[in-house]
Amino acid sequence: MAEEPNPQPFPPQEDDGLERLRGVLSRVRFASENGEFAVCELTVDGESHPVTIVGNILSTQPGESVEVVGEWQDDARYGRQLRIRRLRAILPVTRKGIERYLSGGFIDGIGPVLAERIVDAFGEKTLEILDEDPSRLAEVDGIGKVRLERIQSAWYEQRAIRDVMVFLQSHSISPTFALKIFRLYGERAPEIIQDNPYKLAEDVFGIGFRKADAIARSTGIEHDAVTRLRAGVMFALGQAHSEGHMFLPMDNLRERAAELLEVEEDSIGAAIEELKYEEKLVIEPIEGTSSAIWRHPAYHAEVEAARHLRRLLEVQPLLKHAGPDQSQLDQIEDTMGIELARAQREAVMAAWQHKVVVITGGPGTGKTTIIRAVVTLGERGGAKVSLAAPTGRAAKRLGEATGREARTLHRMLEFSFQEGGFQVNDEAPLDVDLLIVDEASMIDTYLLHAIARAMPDHARLLLVGDIDQLPSVGPGNVLADIIGCGQIEVVRLTEIFRQAQQSNIVRNAHRINAGELPIIPERTGKELVDFYAINTEEPRMARERILEMVTERIPKAFGYDPLEEVQILSPMHKGDVGCRAINEMLQNKLNPDAVELVRGARRWKVGDKVMQLRNNYEQDVFNGDIGKITDIDHLDKLLTVTFPDRGEVAYDFNTLDELGLAYAITVHKSQGSEYPAVVIPIVTQHFIMLQRNLLYTAITRAKELVILVGTQKALGIAVRNDTAQQRFTRLSARLLGPDF
Repeated sequence: MAEEPNPQPFPPQEDDGLERLRGVLSRVRFASENGEFAVCELTVDGESHPVTIVGNILSTQPGESVEVVGEWQDDARYGRQLRIRRLRAILPVTRKGIERYLSGGFIDGIGPVLAERIVDAFGEKTLEILDEDPSRLAEVDGIGKVRLERIQSAWYEQRAIRDVMVFLQSHSISPTFALKIFRLYGERAPEIIQDNPYKLAEDVFGIGFRKADAIARSTGIEHDAVTRLRAGVMFALGQAHSEGHMFLPMDNLRERAAELLEVEEDSIGAAIEELKYEEKLVIEPIEGTSSAIWRHPAYHAEVEAARHLRRLLEVQPLLKHAGPDQSQLDQIEDTMGIELARAQREAVMAAWQHKVVVITGGPGTGKTTIIRAVVTLGERGGAKVSLAAPTGRAAKRLGEATGREARTLHRMLEFSFQEGGFQVNDEAPLDVDLLIVDEASMIDTYLLHAIARAMPDHARLLLVGDIDQLPSVGPGNVLADIIGCGQIEVVRLTEIFRQAQQSNIVRNAHRINAGELPIIPERTGKELVDFYAINTEEPRMARERILEMVTERIPKAFGYDPLEEVQILSPMHKGDVGCRAINEMLQNKLNPDAVELVRGARRWKVGDKVMQLRNNYEQDVFNGDIGKITDIDHLDKLLTVTFPDRGEVAYDFNTLDELGLAYAITVHKSQGSEYPAVVIPIVTQHFIMLQRNLLYTAITRAKELVILVGTQKALGIAVRNDTAQQRFTRLSARLLGPDF
């Protein structure tokens, strides 16, 4: 091994003549957010001064030995640099290099101290022994049976990963996803990818169609190959899903797929027909318009959701749970010590008189009071009432407001990763007489299907939400479709109650919803108010004002904890006041000296506020859950996040793309949550996202304080823009009957 450090060097190619360097990646001076561009220092073998290399280093970390192929360029500002064409990690051959490699955290069970002992024992033959006779590691002090097994397993995995990385390199793709691919496919990864590279876009989180397409083209798949066209069609439908659509009209899909694939629209038809034949797509004729093209699971979810809701509507409830009379409502008022308004009484009556009911209204219109009255009435009559919400935070709020247990829909319906779906369903339905679901605007079609399917015939369903908020992140437009179908009882609450009228937050939310600019209350002396607007023209200056507000002025004036009680809600990820820039700024300010982990452009610290970015059913954490990093274990390569309702969840270092910093989050991610104080940047830089329902949703997340930072112009644009994006769904039509 010592004589031949790299048995498989980069093969000579047409670009032979480019500079080839070997050395240690000693420092990363800069890395882009996506990790695809970095400026690094490379300490070249045999040289005392490092050279600068620029380009894609993705999966490589400081301390690794690498081989780089590239071309020299002179930068006016930074001097001579080697622009990377290809880069890969190589195994070191010197004692010092081997020790540094083993202690770099790549091998489970080996830290700096143990690495030194191992190299002291075996010298330059260390890696050879790990490959050929790892049992000899037991000769080293501190390595028992359990640790030996961990090291052997980790070394085997690393070796297999290196093979996958080499394969990916040969097809012009970065090795950044090598570990994910290996863990999904194992040693068969090259075979699977060679057979159908487009599976990567379907199976691996973070790999989109374009990356998979690049691999496919390098394996010899032709531009107009049916395999490629099929993959493009499925990806276009997937993109539509992420935009909230359940389906795409045929013409729309052909146009999207053709643009993505850079082919003529006529060539898309054959791919669609083939996917239909394989039952991956459903083509549904719609009279007077282009046929609807569905992914099969989406079609099934919508059709079955509508069928189960119609089933509920058709079956009469149990006689003992017939609707209340006025005297019973009077008794409930006495019990609760309240006086219900006429609309509230109608809503409570409706919940027990109809099988499926929607109650919708803005902040301060008494939705929570109605829920409490409905529950109290049901309990007095001996009915089984269950409370649920789409997210953990929303369920917690509902439980606190009612004094009863409230669960997330996923927990109530017993989602099982192992079993593959909801265990509470039409074969094992809920044991309820009435199910109340709060924050119903967040329910997508798939979740509606799960709810409706789990309802027993006799039970009632009460959906409570604000139709004027943003629709669900997932596909569908459930609340709007149910309200619009005309088949389901809807109670609209418009009266703002006296207590709520005292809140500028509530008053301004309703003004914005009506297309009117918010009224900023005037301060008298040092008196604090609950709604502020800080006028700042430049986005970068707005960012500085936000920093000042969160870290100094709000804590000093109101006593709020900047981590626990203040939440920044930005319309977008990018830009000077986007979530990414603000998160980096606040991390440095609020959590400067904590134990940290650096992965490319991303930095994690103990104490950081973080958010789960996608549903992870195996870990029982869901998109939008917020927690705090409580431990970073470099030896075992685990980062621990503590969530308020879930407890501790351990993340492998290679799965951290599931997490994002949460000092600032998007408005969409805030749905179903409330915070004592909310700070909202609103600038013309975010023009595309300046929408009335987005601003309305952001403001209604605040319980006690709202601060807008930006310009009057941007605020005016948002208030005037009430054009909500159309979502392609057919739920409303299906609720009219099976023939629609």
